[in-house]
Amino acid sequence: VQLVESGGGLVQAGGSLRLSCAASGGTVSSYAMGWFRQAPGKDREFVAAINWNGATIYYADSVKGRFTISRDNAKNMLYLEMNSLKPEDTDIYYCAADLQGNVPSYYGANYDFWGRGTEVTVST
Repeated sequence: VQLVESGGGLVQAGGSLRLSCAASGGTVSSYAMGWFRQAPGKDREFVAAINWNGATIYYADSVKGRFTISRDNAKNMLYLEMNSLKPEDTDIYYCAADLQGNVPSYYGANYDFWGRGTEVTVST
């Protein structure tokens, strides 16, 4: 399975972006999926995760109420709607897929496939 993120860019504080993650080389409809973020030289940080059918969703406290994760299994897609963006949201955002699909995980080590990331920059 290959994952490719898109939708990153430069946005002013308070603005919005929608990230997409396209899966190919196999279906991810039975996988849990997640978004993580990481700046160069910093630890990877959990952002949000969703189980295979969207019934269970987790968010980091730092993004709760501002970000929304969703998926379209028919299109093999994962999304992250980001609103009320803050400068501290500046990072490279990665999507990931976990073969275990029932319970989304907060831990990057549990994910089996990763994209290469899309950069988000929030200016003041």
